[in-house]
Amino acid sequence: MKVKVGDNVIIRTGSDRGKAGTIAKVLKKQGKVVIEGVNKKVKHVKGRDGNPGERVEIFAPIDASNVSVVDDKGKAARIGYKIEGGKKIRIAKTTGKEITAGVKKEKKAPAKKVATSKK
Repeated sequence: MKVKVGDNVIIRTGSDRGKAGTIAKVLKKQGKVVIEGVNKKVKHVKGRDGNPGERVEIFAPIDASNVSVVDDKGKAARIGYKIEGGKKIRIAKTTGKEITAGVKKEKKAPAKKVATSKK
C-alpha cells in the first residue's frame, strides 16, 4: 500500500468524491484507510451501568484504491518510488517531487531485563 498515516489525500470515487482529508489510520490487511472528516457514520451505543445511550459519530474506512495522494499543487498524483543513497523514497509521478507527508513511527526502546537471583 503506497499511502501512509498523515498523507493528504483526495477521494476519487463514491459518495464523498472530491472531498479531501488526512489519513488517520491504515488497515493494511483489509486494504482500507480511515480519513479524518470523510465518510462519517453514526453509531448508536446502548446505555450501560447507569450511563445513558448515545449517538457516536465515527469515520468509516474507505478502500485505498479510491483515494489519491495530493501533490504540492493540490492535484491528485500517483505514487512511485526512487532509490537515492540506499533509501527508498516516495515520489509523485506527475512532478517527480518527493512526498514527505507521511508520519514516521517512533521505534520503542527494548525493555530492560532485570536480573533476579534465587536463594
